[in-house]
Amino acid sequence: MELLLGVFSAFGLSASAGVNAYIPLLVVGAIAHYLPNTFQLNEPWSLLANAWILILLCVLVIIETLADKFPAVNHINDLIQTFIRPAAGAIAFAASAKVITDVNPLIALACGLLIAGGVHVTKSAVIRPMVSATTAGAGNTPVSIAEDVTATAVSILSIFVPIVMGVILIMFTIIFLWWWSRRKQQTA
Repeated sequence: MELLLGVFSAFGLSASAGVNAYIPLLVVGAIAHYLPNTFQLNEPWSLLANAWILILLCVLVIIETLADKFPAVNHINDLIQTFIRPAAGAIAFAASAKVITDVNPLIALACGLLIAGGVHVTKSAVIRPMVSATTAGAGNTPVSIAEDVTATAVSILSIFVPIVMGVILIMFTIIFLWWWSRRKQQTA
């Protein structure tokens, strides 16, 4: 059961990194730093709990959060984040203390990379262009705020209540697959 909860936690953290690369890393590092009895990171991931790394992550969260609020800058940010978010997802997945001890680190990194990359592509290639097109760019800021709040909530829930995150992730996957198949049927 512990392995399954660790996997749910890792999947939630990497999915969150697909939305905002630095929020899950900051959440993991801050919880490991301030609540070490609750969440411990194994080496080399324990570096995320270092005070200087936490400060750096805070700065990066602020930069990405602000860059994502402006329509023109948002698209450039998403292009840059195409490489960063999957890498952050891989780190978030692998850093999950309960998973890395039971799963091969390369598999953990690959899973995190694929999950965060998939979420990022869905966000930047499907959702954001649709929001920009339907609202003439006016909807980007509220959607970005909702994304940041969601990434933070998913990261926190992934650590403290991983079973809930597992159920939510499974439900979203089913809904997304249903939506995708309907979309393909409508265009055919």
